[in-house]
Amino acid sequence: MIKLGAIGCGNMATAIIRGAAKGMKGKIAFAGYDIDPKKAEALSDVGLEAKASAAELVEWSDYVLFSVKPQNFPEMFASLNGASGKDKVFISIAAGITAEAIKTALGFDAKVVLVMPNTPLLVGMGATAMAPVEPTTREEFENVKEIFGCAGLVCEIPADKLCEVIALNGSSPAFLYEYAKGFIRYGEVNGIPYETGLKLFCQSMRGAADMMEHSGKDVEELIQMVSSKGGTTIAGLEGLSEMGLQKAVTRCCENCTKRAYELSK
Repeated sequence: MIKLGAIGCGNMATAIIRGAAKGMKGKIAFAGYDIDPKKAEALSDVGLEAKASAAELVEWSDYVLFSVKPQNFPEMFASLNGASGKDKVFISIAAGITAEAIKTALGFDAKVVLVMPNTPLLVGMGATAMAPVEPTTREEFENVKEIFGCAGLVCEIPADKLCEVIALNGSSPAFLYEYAKGFIRYGEVNGIPYETGLKLFCQSMRGAADMMEHSGKDVEELIQMVSSKGGTTIAGLEGLSEMGLQKAVTRCCENCTKRAYELSK
């Protein structure tokens, strides 16, 4: 039985725990600690045991999920009060927090798994990137992959690319929402109801994603499939090019990564 304890029981931890409760039934037990006791209590229906302190939670757990905001990490580590954790695996989902910073704060060469999930975990459609850090064993890492895999896709990446990957999965839902907002708003301005535009654009995104992943064609080929010479798609693509879409995407990703490195200092 895997014992997973969460320090912080907000939206992301809730999605991870509920996914694992469904996908690993009978194989995993949960405990949680949050400064707002009601958040841990809200997970009692999946058998989560609310703990009175972060230190008590660490003592109970095999795997400890750090699910607090990066700026709250110093306060969280201070609250551990020297709790014994050398045999635990510490899972961090905080942007920019390095394994070295975690090991230093804990005061020993801790087993760490760095994870970058995204909010679609909330609907079981997460895209999670993660990396093991020694001395974490392969078996322990596979257990963490299984936990997150209950709520979507999991990909392993090098530990030194956790900042770079944020633009691809961690923050990208917000970028896609911003992109979609322009199309849906355009529809409204031109007499297409919001709900209709939303449904059409969302389904188009789902279908396009499926085509990118499963058609066997690269992105350029897929663009050509939609584009007829002199047609509407070409005209629209020219508009995107004129306004510098690809440059904007590059700047977006660079800014995202830069901020992640700033948070790591």
